[in-house]
Amino acid sequence: MPSETGLARRLVAGGCLLLGLAAPAAATGRSHELLTQGETRIDVVIDRPAAGGGPAIVMLPSSQRDSLDFDDVAARVAQAGFVVLRPQPRGMGRSSGPPPDMTLSTLAGDVALTIERLAGGARAVVVGHAYGHWVARVADMNHPRLVRGVVVLGASAKTFPPGMTEALAVASDPSQPEAQRIEALEKSMFAPGNDPRSWLDGWHPHLRDAYRRAGQVPAKDQWFGTTHAPILDLQGAQDPWRPANTRDELKHLLGDKVTVRVIAHASHALVPEQPAAVAREIVDWVRTLAP
Repeated sequence: MPSETGLARRLVAGGCLLLGLAAPAAATGRSHELLTQGETRIDVVIDRPAAGGGPAIVMLPSSQRDSLDFDDVAARVAQAGFVVLRPQPRGMGRSSGPPPDMTLSTLAGDVALTIERLAGGARAVVVGHAYGHWVARVADMNHPRLVRGVVVLGASAKTFPPGMTEALAVASDPSQPEAQRIEALEKSMFAPGNDPRSWLDGWHPHLRDAYRRAGQVPAKDQWFGTTHAPILDLQGAQDPWRPANTRDELKHLLGDKVTVRVIAHASHALVPEQPAAVAREIVDWVRTLAP
């Protein structure tokens, strides 16, 4: 669990300690529900509109991070009238630990279970941040009847520049000196002028190997060029994992099913950098989709 200092840092994300975060969070109802299926437990954070319920949006976090990263964005999206479902990844929160044979299909199955149990019988939009977008894409591939749309949020290019994986390894390792971690976060995750200290905490590095292995199955070539649902490709303008010459990579491959939007003053972290802009883009796009 994050320390009190760590929790404070995470609340400061995007400069929203008392104003930008607290206002939308107070306007929604936040609860937790523990889903069980056999021996599997999935801990789901739920944000509901202040009045009634609306269409469901599932949010999946980045590599080695949990769904609490979306606290601000989820509150804003719920305030706009949507039910936001945030299944905690395996090994985080109260969710079961990763099984030895965990794959992206395992994680996509957790998404399917969340939608089946908590989306009121309707399809849901699945938002995946960085590694989470791999899970979202595989959920669409494996469970198309449950997925209304996919938001790939801070997705890397299919082939990203060298040095990014190494910077991520330093940034996510609490045993490294803080100055080196901040430098790595600035290199790989946060745009100039955006404070990366909120992401010094919230990592689960002991799960790195399990998720790395899971990310290899199914192979990227099986799902990258496949989609049943429409896709919003939401990018940070200064994301080194997504160079400007790859902006339309997914759109060139999948055509009119893909809408590309770019958020200014944001890098790969995106969610803590520009939570209001991220929430606005998601809400505006989802409102264009068929039920």
